[in-house]
Amino acid sequence: MTFEQLPEQVGQEVAVTDWVRIVQNRIAAFAEATDDRQWIHLRPEGAIAHGFLTLSMLSHLSENVLPVEGLRMRINYGLNRVRFPTPVPSGSSIRARFVLQSVKSTEAYADVTLAVTVELQGSEKPCCVAEWIVRYYRS
Repeated sequence: MTFEQLPEQVGQEVAVTDWVRIVQNRIAAFAEATDDRQWIHLRPEGAIAHGFLTLSMLSHLSENVLPVEGLRMRINYGLNRVRFPTPVPSGSSIRARFVLQSVKSTEAYADVTLAVTVELQGSEKPCCVAEWIVRYYRS
């Protein structure tokens, strides 16, 4: 897809990722990296992932979302809103669905706004919903 074709995808689901398992080692490493060692994240049984860990997984989950020809790089430009409707237990799996909401282009870049729903395998409620802005820089 080219930069000029991005607006044609507005309103469309552009990707559904594979499932990614959230293991306790990842949760503990995130706790160490952020100094958020609250007991609910580190207890031996029944630990729950940080909401911000789930949110930070968007970068990994979105690796193959909206491949664009002539892309120099893409960056996380920010979030308009984020909610964590249900917790992510250690050992569970998540995946993301991306819907392209809008595209604002300039000569140098395009700001792509994505509605993201992170699903928790086996749950009817998502574990994260966010409106995410990713900036795509042209080559």
